[in-house]
Amino acid sequence: MLVRSVTRVLVALLFFHLLPATAPARAAEDPAGFIADLGTRAIDVLTSQRSEAERESEFRVLFREGFDVPSISRFVLGRYWATASELQRQEFVRLFEAFVVHAYSVRFNAFPGQTLTVRGSRVDGDQGAVVQSQIAGPSGGRPVLVDWRVSRTAGRYNITDIMVEGVSMALTERQEFASVIQRSGGELEGLLKLLREKTGQPKVGMGRPLRSHRVILEETPGSSPPAA
Repeated sequence: MLVRSVTRVLVALLFFHLLPATAPARAAEDPAGFIADLGTRAIDVLTSQRSEAERESEFRVLFREGFDVPSISRFVLGRYWATASELQRQEFVRLFEAFVVHAYSVRFNAFPGQTLTVRGSRVDGDQGAVVQSQIAGPSGGRPVLVDWRVSRTAGRYNITDIMVEGVSMALTERQEFASVIQRSGGELEGLLKLLREKTGQPKVGMGRPLRSHRVILEETPGSSPPAA
């Protein structure tokens, strides 16, 4: 199922649910520092004593700040983006964001005692980098290797993909979403309906107006997950 599979990737493997590793603070001006800094700030929000609604609202701000949400949304929708109406595109971006933020916010305490260690970074294209890290549990054992693909646009970094043990989260979500659409007779509405149900969001035209998101990447056939 879409929700179980995607949520497993989001919840079990992302650093936002982890306690920060003991390490010197890094400057956020470099890719590794950006990941370490964003992680620490997200942890502060998700481990606070505020209400679930307040934590989710504050985490949404960090999510929009740290992730290239419009470009990731376009990529994970794949070829269906080209045939979607502008209204469907806007609604999908809104629902995708709500789905991811909710998954993070309500399940952050499922993995106590985990630690994230940023190990370094390597150049990835003209304005991009891949930040290498590992996640270790409190009881020891083999750590999980997590790479963060980031791009730099207008002087700031954004996450465009996460690779866990070499598996791309963006590609995983793209395959899951495509499967749901195919089971709905090739209609995007099937996926939108499921995401509305899982996030409690109203259908377009039945709730508040959508906030516009500008998508800046153009996908070409056979393209890889969003990158610089």
